[in-house]
Amino acid sequence: MGLKYGSNKKSKAGVCLWKLSCKGLAHPFLSDVSTFPPISCLKNNRSSFSATTTADLDTPAPCLLYTFVISKKHKMKIIVTGSLGHISKPLTIELVQKGHEVTVISSNPERQKDIEALGATAAVGTMEDAGFLAAAFAGANIVYVMEALGAHRFFDHDLDMNAAISNIVNNYKQAIEQAGVKKVVHLSSIGAHTGKGNGILAFHYHAENILNKLPADVAIKFMRPVGFYYNMFAFIPTIKAQDAIIANYGGDDKEPWVSPLDIAAVIAGEIEKPFEGRQIHYIASDEVSPNQVAAMLGEAIGKPELQWIVIPDEQLLNGLLTTGMNPNIAKGMVEMNASRRGGVLYEDYARNNPALGKVKLTDFAKEFALVFNQK
Repeated sequence: MGLKYGSNKKSKAGVCLWKLSCKGLAHPFLSDVSTFPPISCLKNNRSSFSATTTADLDTPAPCLLYTFVISKKHKMKIIVTGSLGHISKPLTIELVQKGHEVTVISSNPERQKDIEALGATAAVGTMEDAGFLAAAFAGANIVYVMEALGAHRFFDHDLDMNAAISNIVNNYKQAIEQAGVKKVVHLSSIGAHTGKGNGILAFHYHAENILNKLPADVAIKFMRPVGFYYNMFAFIPTIKAQDAIIANYGGDDKEPWVSPLDIAAVIAGEIEKPFEGRQIHYIASDEVSPNQVAAMLGEAIGKPELQWIVIPDEQLLNGLLTTGMNPNIAKGMVEMNASRRGGVLYEDYARNNPALGKVKLTDFAKEFALVFNQK
C-alpha cells in the first residue's frame, strides 16, 4: 500500500531533533469554545451544536452562513495514549471542547482525577498490556497512539530500545485488530523514512512498518514532528558552566523546531478530516539555524555573547558514556545528530515540508528564560 503525504507544504528544508549537552539530554516525545448559532437556527435544526462564529445569538442570519464544527452524527469516541503529556494534554483539551468523547490512557492511577477534570475518561493501564489496550480501544472511532520510554531508562544497560519499542507497537497492532478500529493516528518522528544512518530514530521507521502491516481497511495517519522546543532545556547546564551550547553539529543552516501545542493542533485537525489509506504529515513550528538559536536564547537570558560550539562525534560520545548512558543508545544519539550534517535526516522532510505552526522560537525563548533563571 502506497503512502500519501500531507498537502500543506513550504519551501525551506531542515530538521532538528534531540538537543544534547554532555551534562543533559531530552527526548522529543515524553508530553476555543465556539458559540451556539442563532436561536432561529436551533429551532430549525435541533441536532446542531456549536458554530465557528462570535455573532450575537439574536442576529438573524441563514443557518447556511455558519460553519458547524460538530454535530451529533460527527461526535466521535477517541482514545488518546500518552497520559497528560506535552502533546496528549492539549490534544485532549481540544477534542473535548469540540464535543468528542475522549478516553485517555495513563499508567499512573494518580492521573485519573486530572484527566476527568478535563472532561475525559481515564483508562489506567500500560502500553505493554495488549489485552488492556484492546479493551480500552473497543468501540473507538479513532485511536491516537504513541510510544515512549522514560528518559531514566536510557541509563539501563540491559535495555534493548528497539525491542522495547517494537513490543509496544506490536501491542497496539494487536489491540487495533482485536477491537476492530479502522482509523489510527500514530505519533512518529522526523527520520522515520529510513532505518539506516539516522541513529536512535530508526525505531520510528520500524514502528511505522509494524503498523503498516495492519489490514488495508485500517486507515493510518503517520504524524512526523521535528525536534521539540523543550529539548533546548538540555542546553542549560553547559550554558551555565561554559557560557556555550555544545553539540556535534551546528552552523548557519536552518533547521525546524516544533511546539507540542502545534503538534496537538495539527493532530486534532487531522482527526476530523477524512481518513484514506496511509498518509504522512510532517509538523514544524519554526526554522532557525543553530547559531540563530544561540543568539535568540542568549538575548532572552541576558547573555548576548552566547555561542554554539561544535565538538567531534567522539567527544560527545565520551561525554554521554561518562554520564552512564547505555552505550548503544549513546552511539545512536551521536549518529542521529551526525545524520543532520550529512542530509540523511533532512531528505524526506525537504520533499514534504509542512506549513509552519503558530508558536515561534521567539515565543519559546521567553519560557526558556523563565526556566533558566529558576535553576
